[in-house]
Amino acid sequence: MQILYEDNHLIAINKQASEIVQGDKTGDKPVTEKLKEYIKKKYNKPGSVFVGLIHRIDRPTSGVLVLARTSKALTRMNKLFQQGEVEKKYWAIVDKRPPKHEDTIFHYLKKNEKQNKSYAYNYQVARSKKASLTYKLINSSEKYHLLEIELHTGRHHQIRTQLAHIGCKIKGDLKYGFHRSNPDASISLHARTISFIHPVKKEKLEIIAPLPNDNLWSYFAKHC
Repeated sequence: MQILYEDNHLIAINKQASEIVQGDKTGDKPVTEKLKEYIKKKYNKPGSVFVGLIHRIDRPTSGVLVLARTSKALTRMNKLFQQGEVEKKYWAIVDKRPPKHEDTIFHYLKKNEKQNKSYAYNYQVARSKKASLTYKLINSSEKYHLLEIELHTGRHHQIRTQLAHIGCKIKGDLKYGFHRSNPDASISLHARTISFIHPVKKEKLEIIAPLPNDNLWSYFAKHC
């Protein structure tokens, strides 16, 4: 597990695509439990260890994930998220060049619980929620394009759904229309940075997650 930041209040990791944030029906050990074991061992803590989940990343997505080490920090971080005072940027490798070099897009997303999939509409439908993001084209290879995405809302599978709706499917994302999976079952979506005012120290904190170790990500890392 790659620790990106750690103090008495917060801990941030570079989540791998194979890891789950919370326990599910697979029975695989979630990140929260791994971190409890890490903290317990590192600090020789007796009894139970507190690790509070502040936000989530889909299992096939990699990148920065911040968790709270105290209930006070969890409450304060939740408030920052609710007030829109946390800036998150993602990098995505997609199969088509987007319509514009840079744009803010709006859709209404509706989640299908049975499929665990969201659908995007250009108009409001029953039980849909408004979603918006800003994308920017960073670079292109012969076959793929690297986008930087800033989320303005936090909807289910939002980036995956909205990009697919404008014709830019994320590499490896079978659920949203890409034609084949990545060898490691990941999708080429990476939570690159997160920045906010530390809830206790009151200092600006920016955490950057190194890119996954594969040839295509390495290509873009060299050409950005």
